Amino acid sequence: MSTKILVTGSKGRMVQSILNCAQQDSEIEMAGVVETGQDLREHLQAGMVIVDFTSHAATPKFAQTAAEIGCPLIVGTTGFTYAERNIIASASKTVPIVMTPNMSVGVNLLFTITQIIASVLKEGFDVEIIEKHHRHRKDAPSGTASRLAEVVAEVKGLQVSKMVKHGRFGDLGERSADQIGIHSVRGGDFVGEHTVIFAGEGEILEVTHKANSRDVFAKGALLAAKWAATAQPGLYDMGDVLGLQVSHRPE
Repeated sequence: MSTKILVTGSKGRMVQSILNCAQQDSEIEMAGVVETGQDLREHLQAGMVIVDFTSHAATPKFAQTAAEIGCPLIVGTTGFTYAERNIIASASKTVPIVMTPNMSVGVNLLFTITQIIASVLKEGFDVEIIEKHHRHRKDAPSGTASRLAEVVAEVKGLQVSKMVKHGRFGDLGERSADQIGIHSVRGGDFVGEHTVIFAGEGEILEVTHKANSRDVFAKGALLAAKWAATAQPGLYDMGDVLGLQVSHRPE
């Protein structure tokens, strides 16, 4: 049985990748593409899965509409305010919503691996995160880099907002033990690269994920859509979709 999906937005690079990958997936049926600002109600039927890669301002309304009609929602958008997150979380009480800063299977394994490493290397290791994206990307840091920092902070039992340092300049004094550095590179045609560095005295451990094609994100979104089509209402992430034992649920 195929999963029928409706994709929001049509001009973004990610949406085009989703459409291309959907054509090659025999388990996916495309119901159409809706532009941001259009009323989803005209195009939706109960059970249809919405795949959203638009903007943090548009997604909450999509979530409310999904809850009204009974449609699972896949959210690949990032940059939400707390108020916007609360609207999405409220909608997830009625329909399943998969919300993650990165749909790549490899990146979600990176979240899990980072959590495992951080739980072992709690003391004596400084954590730095480097993310690289193409020159056209407007926001920084990436949602994935922010989530990696959250994973480390959660393991240490500390607030991520008090730990993160975005880049460095000038005489800042000695680095504190609980600091997490995030550094954003913008240039060329980087699709997406994330490295987490655990730097200790005498040894350094680095884990890196490199995306060479946007198709990895598109295929992850389609995998999430198939999973959500039969899931119970709730707020999920790709860890749930992939059956990972270590949780990294979005806050």
